Amino acid sequence: MATIRTQREIRQRAPFWLVMLLFGNLVIMAADARDSVTKQRMFRVWAQAIASPVQSVSSKAGGASAGLIRQIMNFRTAADENERLKQQLDQTVLELRNARESSAENERLKGLLNLKENTGYTQVPARVIARDPSVWFNTVTINRGSSSGITLNMPVATGSGIVGRVVAVSPWTAQVMLITDEKAAAGAVVGQLGESGALGSVSGLGKAGLVEMRYVSGLQKVEVGDYILTTGQDGIYPAGLNVGEVLEVKHGTATQPHQIYVRPSARLDQLEEVAVLLYHPPQRPAPEQTLPNLDKAKK
Repeated sequence: MATIRTQREIRQRAPFWLVMLLFGNLVIMAADARDSVTKQRMFRVWAQAIASPVQSVSSKAGGASAGLIRQIMNFRTAADENERLKQQLDQTVLELRNARESSAENERLKGLLNLKENTGYTQVPARVIARDPSVWFNTVTINRGSSSGITLNMPVATGSGIVGRVVAVSPWTAQVMLITDEKAAAGAVVGQLGESGALGSVSGLGKAGLVEMRYVSGLQKVEVGDYILTTGQDGIYPAGLNVGEVLEVKHGTATQPHQIYVRPSARLDQLEEVAVLLYHPPQRPAPEQTLPNLDKAKK
């Protein structure tokens, strides 16, 4: 029975072994087969053909990854470079602004020195430290006071022209009323004092940064662009200081005075450095002191 079973199993397994032998022979033949042109083993050619798509995808993926990494590094480098250039630009702009401010300050200080040479009056340089917004910037506070010799009604000016007068004083600060204030006034003349008969008074309008010149006879010639100087008759400003330039004139008649609007020469909206003139107007003799002299003259 065992022998019969063994022979039966051999007959059943014979086809399987035959297939295995044939497949092994085919593998050996394929491994040993060579291409008639390139003389390469066919097995290697087939292996390369099968592996080629995988290698291509892997190569593309690797190249894309490397390119992405390079792109990220380039972005970071460009960002760092942009930040460095931005800092350099900010530094350059700051230096340029400081240079312009220094140049402007030098020009203002030079104007104050010229003012002292032109007027001959002792002056106290001061810096504007505050403005009063409640009256539309018509008063400013400076960082010099009575400890520097400043007293009430002393004139304040820049190298360009008059600014106003001192209306309040403390030991270390003073308040200055600008000429554009409605309560401010100064004796003035159109053109040179002694050469022009267009005498009048300038007073503030309280707005628009302008002053108005009043009481100028309609018979006097006044044109846009004429300059206005102080006369010294108000007891505050010395004669010959620059007030401003005629911006608009409404001509009067023989019985009607001109209506003249003047743009101040001093940049009142951009005041930084000013000079307080230690000016005291000459004392006028009292009327009772002149009468005896008149009596002696008659005798």
